Amino acid sequence: MSNLRTIDLMVVDALVDFIRGRGYVLDFSDHTFSQFFATELDVDIDDPAYAVNGGSKGKRLKCFLQKVDDRTALRALKALWEVRSGYLLRTGHDDPVKNAEARYLTVINRLGGSPDAAQGPQEAPKPAFDQLRIAALKEEVVKVSTLAPHARGYAFEAFLKSLFDVYGLQAREAFRNRGEQIDGSFVLANETYLLEAKWHAAPTGVADLHAFHGKLDQKAAWARGLFISHAGFSEDGLAAFGRGKRVICMDGLDLFEMLQRGLPLDHVLDRKVRRAAETGMAFVRVRDLFPG
Repeated sequence: MSNLRTIDLMVVDALVDFIRGRGYVLDFSDHTFSQFFATELDVDIDDPAYAVNGGSKGKRLKCFLQKVDDRTALRALKALWEVRSGYLLRTGHDDPVKNAEARYLTVINRLGGSPDAAQGPQEAPKPAFDQLRIAALKEEVVKVSTLAPHARGYAFEAFLKSLFDVYGLQAREAFRNRGEQIDGSFVLANETYLLEAKWHAAPTGVADLHAFHGKLDQKAAWARGLFISHAGFSEDGLAAFGRGKRVICMDGLDLFEMLQRGLPLDHVLDRKVRRAAETGMAFVRVRDLFPG
């Protein structure tokens, strides 16, 4: 059986029944629903085993998701999300479900998956996120803003360490190598990232960006970096920093939107990494990566 809870299945309901109403799944007919499962998953969704709670497409889908293992449920939800996204793109409709992608990613995370992962061997499932700790982090970052500048810097690093820990990113606290300070490190998709964290009044400029990238140049060739500047980055600084670097960037607004909308940190970073690989841009806002 999958690890999906009743509340997760309610999220699935909201994501798939907005076109025709309760009991339906997207714009599938009975025939195309059966065809979808046969083609995408090699499953006979018309098997009576999936109709124990009722024969509607919605009830059969929920029964299926509960009965199968996490890997199969993950494959089904990814395929359904592709169909859903295609429908909205094809019809030009705005998404009627508030924070749809964030809610979808929460369910995907419970199954231990990544929305952009290949359909190959799966990594070990990640632990479900502690929503109480995430709520506490929202309050913590507000408290950090009230501190004096020196204390605020250390508190911001501690906040980020706690944030990475909630999402299982194997965070390490700040450490010092000979002649340099590293604000921390974490692991994302089996890649090690060094962290630079600043909470200054002014946006970060090119000098700090180059200085951080210089630290990466002295490390292993596969080391990457995340620069989090609460005040953001100057447009001139980003332009002078250029493209094709081993650094991705976040600002305070990114952190606020991520926490406010319930976007999982690991998926936000995955999306930033992918956009950087595709465009060379070190900084793309969360609101542009997760519109809606």
